[in-house]
Amino acid sequence: MSILDELKTRVIDMDVPGVVELTRKALSEGSSAEEILNKSLIPAMEIVGDEYEYGDRYIPEMLLSADAMKGAMNILRPVLAGTGVKMQGKVVIGTVEGDLHEIGMNLVSVMLEGAGFEVCNLGAEVPAEKFVKAVKEHEANLLGMSALLTTTMLNMKVVIEALQEAGMREKVKVMIGGAPVTQDYADEIGADGYASDAPSATELAKQLSARSGS
Repeated sequence: MSILDELKTRVIDMDVPGVVELTRKALSEGSSAEEILNKSLIPAMEIVGDEYEYGDRYIPEMLLSADAMKGAMNILRPVLAGTGVKMQGKVVIGTVEGDLHEIGMNLVSVMLEGAGFEVCNLGAEVPAEKFVKAVKEHEANLLGMSALLTTTMLNMKVVIEALQEAGMREKVKVMIGGAPVTQDYADEIGADGYASDAPSATELAKQLSARSGS
């Protein structure tokens, strides 16, 4: 088994220390950061996402593989930046103001990074102006918002309105998700897409990023 195949297997097997060690080893033995991303990490997280959708993997297991992926990306990120590798797109993501829930959002964030996106994770309880500022600063082509409470999902509309007021709505595709959120609500507030879980959010991001021209 090649080192890249072994690294892919270790991500799927949720071996966080092993993934970090093998990522460093792969780089030292001549594999490029882009190869590691495209041949090991992205395929591994695609398998993890498929297993979750088929009911063969639970959220805690997804989070462990995501942690392994995150450990590898911490090593690869500066290398990728230095080589000028083109990412799939730039995503600003966070949980809307008033909502402290971020486990699902963090999982989406890591899976997006694993799919080759540059991600700015703003965390939980993010006010509209902070979303707008981050989209502008990072020149993001995607904005992801999460809410787990029906009372806070109303703030998704506030963010979209803030983007419009700032003259930035046409420059960024907006995707939303969270337990109380639906496609109907996404349509109602003018979001560009809705995803029910991390794997579908990753696929949606790919589609929206392609449509945005990035």
